[in-house]
Formats: sequence, structure tokens, C-alpha cells
Amino acid sequence: MEKVIEMRDIIKTFNIGKENELEILHGIDLDVYKGEFLSVVGQSGSGKSTLMNIIGLLDKQTSGTYFLDGNDMSLAKDEELSGIRNKKIGFVFQNFNLIPRISAMKNIELPMTYANVSKKEREERALELLELVDMAERKDHNPNELSGGQKQRVAIARALANNPDIILADEPTGALDTKTGRAVMDLFHKINKNQDSTIVLITHNRELAKETSRIVTMEDGWLR
Repeated sequence: MEKVIEMRDIIKTFNIGKENELEILHGIDLDVYKGEFLSVVGQSGSGKSTLMNIIGLLDKQTSGTYFLDGNDMSLAKDEELSGIRNKKIGFVFQNFNLIPRISAMKNIELPMTYANVSKKEREERALELLELVDMAERKDHNPNELSGGQKQRVAIARALANNPDIILADEPTGALDTKTGRAVMDLFHKINKNQDSTIVLITHNRELAKETSRIVTMEDGWLR
């Protein structure tokens, strides 16, 4: 199977050289394969969000190697990382992170704007994604006119905008009731199956994790 993520001995330390120096990740080895639906399970403070930030190129490891699609990310400059992040990785957050003053459709178009996709293509792709997440009728609504579940559907559509290799979902059902959370998980399964997307789900919820094809557990900065 083709690896999309290969991490070896990833260590992350904050406040290096200071009295309050703190090592959060203690040498993580992780492989993620193309088309996989993987969950990283751990309690608050286990280091799973720190790991997600490194996978998502929002932060860099202190030491160790991280290869994304066979490329060593430690060699990439900040500008390159920004481009890779925009094209290869889609993010879904617990609190949706939508821009409040623009419509659902415009929120979905945003990553494509940064990728210099033409206006016509952006609009076509956004409409296609709105259909995929059953939100076409709400395309002109701003986030404050949408329910939590609808916001998360728009956020998932936005994550798919540039057809990324990987979707990182950080507690995507955490702010939702059980029924709505169920609908969001069903949507992830649909995307994983039909779009062949690699999904990494970060969660503290073991019941949700059981639905994924593989579970790894984070505990006190170690991967078990």
C-alpha cells in the first residue's frame, strides 16, 4: 500500500532552553496509507492536537523526520509549506472555523482563491461540493443562519475544495448533538469511500474511533 504520511521519531519540545521546557511528543512513529480512515484517540493533554498540527504543517517537529507523499517536510520553506497545506491537506475543526460575514458558498471557495483557481471553476466546484454534503439549498446563507450540523457540513465541503490527499478532522463532532454527529460521521464514511480521500480523525471518543479502519492511541505524548 502507498504511504502518504511517514513519521519517524517525531519529538516536539516547547520553551527550549528555558526553565519551563516541556517535551510534548516523545518520539512518534506513524505511517498513514492512501485511502485509509485512521483515528488517533487520546484524552485531552495526550498530545494528539500537537501531532495533528505537525501532520497538517501548522507546526514543525523539534526533531525526527516527516515525509508527506515521499517529500521531506523539514526541507520545505514556510512559503512552500503554505502551498502544500492549501493543496494537499483539508482541515475540519470542532468549532467549524467558518468566516462569519460570507456565505456558505464563498467559504467553500476560499481555499480555491488562495490556490489561484478561476472564478468559474471555483463556483462550479463549490456547487458540486454543496451537493455532496446536501447543502445546495443553503449556499447563500451565512454561517450564523446555519445550525451546528449545517456549519460542519460546509466546513467539510471547504476541506474538500482543492481535492486534498488528506483530510484532518480534529474532534469534528465535539460541538454537535449525537444525531447530528452521526450524520457528520456518515458523511466522512461517504467521502472516504467515494472520493478515495485519506482521513485522519482526531478524537477522544472511542465509540467514534471504532468506526474507522484503524485506531492508534495517544497517551502522555506516546503512540500506543
